[in-house]
Amino acid sequence: MVRTLIRASHVIAYQDGGHRHLRDGVVVVEDDTILHVGHRYDGAVDRVIEAKDRVVTPGFINTHAHLSESPLDKSFVEDRGPRQFYLSGLFEFLSARDGAITEAARRASIAYSMPELLRTGTTTIMEIGRWGDVVAEHAARCGIRAYIGQGYRSGRWFTPDGRTVRYEWSEDDGFGAMDAAVEFITRVDGRENGRLKGFLTPMQVDTCSEALLRRSADAAREMRVPLALHVSQSVPEFHEMTHRHGCTPIEWLRSIGFLSERCILGHCIIPGESSWANYAADDVGILADTGANVAHAVWVFARRGIAMESFSRYLRRGVNMTIATDTCPQSMIEAMRWTSVVSKIQDRQTQVATAADVFNAATLNGAKALGRDDLGRIAPGAKADLLIWRGDSLFMTPLRDPIRNLVFSATAEDLQCSMVDGRVVMEDGVVPGYDPVELGRAVQEGAQAMWDGMKIHDWKKRDIEELSPSSFPAFREVAPVA
Repeated sequence: MVRTLIRASHVIAYQDGGHRHLRDGVVVVEDDTILHVGHRYDGAVDRVIEAKDRVVTPGFINTHAHLSESPLDKSFVEDRGPRQFYLSGLFEFLSARDGAITEAARRASIAYSMPELLRTGTTTIMEIGRWGDVVAEHAARCGIRAYIGQGYRSGRWFTPDGRTVRYEWSEDDGFGAMDAAVEFITRVDGRENGRLKGFLTPMQVDTCSEALLRRSADAAREMRVPLALHVSQSVPEFHEMTHRHGCTPIEWLRSIGFLSERCILGHCIIPGESSWANYAADDVGILADTGANVAHAVWVFARRGIAMESFSRYLRRGVNMTIATDTCPQSMIEAMRWTSVVSKIQDRQTQVATAADVFNAATLNGAKALGRDDLGRIAPGAKADLLIWRGDSLFMTPLRDPIRNLVFSATAEDLQCSMVDGRVVMEDGVVPGYDPVELGRAVQEGAQAMWDGMKIHDWKKRDIEELSPSSFPAFREVAPVA
């Protein structure tokens, strides 16, 4: 066993059920586990990491991501949101994009995502997609802790005219894809010293039948794995579900026995009581009463002018709120910051959605959603998933309250070191084995192929400039002045 002592000016330690600010403290790590936290340690150690003027925090738990596609959102989805779909890009933009993404682009995006996550504080990622084996390969390679779910569904949405949403259903109701997802879990779960785990993730509430969701909930309970689902993420979805069942999506999930403490629900941003739905309901109360967890990804909605009403209200009602990135940028620093600021704007109050609230959501609440009391905290017996931040940098100075500085001022450059299972997986911006220049070149090539292919998959056969016009017109060539 290797015993490492980290001596830091600031440690965000765990004590008495919550985070505490330890000044001039030490963290002792033995192999993959935290052995001791306190002001001093007199036992023998094999190495010492001096972290004067540094801040040591637990790593962030990112509860909702799509690594094979999120980097490709750049230069495409920003500033766009069809009004006929209440600003959601799901039904036009995702349909055109998903059909045009090549295998090479997806592989490049997954590789690109690993250093992006580690350089911005994510040490545990929950990936939702259909490229689980590639994600597992890279997670093992770079050392990140990964929960991987293979998405499945009963059917798919599409728009034939840019005004209405239609659904096309599979003959087997998605049971075959679910069986493959279960088999994937049996193959991946527990690999890499337990860093790789699986979970079940039927994709969207409106694309899954009651039978598929009931079967998923039963399987997740029997296998003791998390259960994820996109729900209440758009107004068209909300209307579709009320037309089908005469109740809100969340009310329907409760009625079929889907909701539990095992559930991690993506978004839940359009509950019945929101101004977007204006449908008399207490969906937030249902989430709290059933113990269901919410993975809140603020930026994917805020960039289109859609906001949760509000993060602090869900917290006050008792919902376990976690934080996720979902789209680009895949930065938990940005996700915490925007979660706090947007909630303050929604509530017109400053003392809500505090730095402590969003930091808890990114650490302790994420661990609770996963059923893990050994993640998201710096305490004896917890996994040594740690972040070391510069406290004397341009953006972190002056430093009194480390958490406020991290949430409201820090940048990725302030994160000096990321550790998972006690092993350094990122230091000074470098993730071993990942060249950012090569990764960027591969993603650029993949994005170009996707942009070129969109007109084949768009309902109106529009090219990228028609779907998402560039911010400024192209420069016209002019004759030189004599």
